Amino acid sequence: MTMEAIGHAVVEGRGGDAASARRKLLNLWSTIGVTGDPLHRCSLAHHLADLYEDPAQALAWDIRALDAADALTEQRVQRHHDSLELAGFYPSLHLNLADNYRRLGSFRAAAEHIDAARTHAPSLARDAYGDLIRGAVHEVAQAIARQDRTPRASAPGSAT
Repeated sequence: MTMEAIGHAVVEGRGGDAASARRKLLNLWSTIGVTGDPLHRCSLAHHLADLYEDPAQALAWDIRALDAADALTEQRVQRHHDSLELAGFYPSLHLNLADNYRRLGSFRAAAEHIDAARTHAPSLARDAYGDLIRGAVHEVAQAIARQDRTPRASAPGSAT
């Protein structure tokens, strides 16, 4: 039920109503709590971060998502969906952190997280999602090298 509610809010946010989606996810967060199910916390925080244009606000949620992922077990992930693997979460989580740090001008921290995203990238499937994340890792790495702080057009939520 919680994952379904998160999913509905994400769809709403992607449909253009970021403010309503944020409210719904924040209400869910207060129900889940900081010690709630790590899968719920990770998913919610990961998607909520995409609903903030301000990289500092997004960063706070992306840090929560990574912390929750670190508390997850493979068994919990598999219980949610047997096709998921915990290792596949990390490339995207580190990518988002790298992108936020880059946008804030903290290029050393950005480089550390983009390196972590690259390290975890072999865990990604050879599919459209994996290709998307690998492409974004490359794009963010280039922006870090240029010390470019501008938002990426391809970033989640960039159209909101």
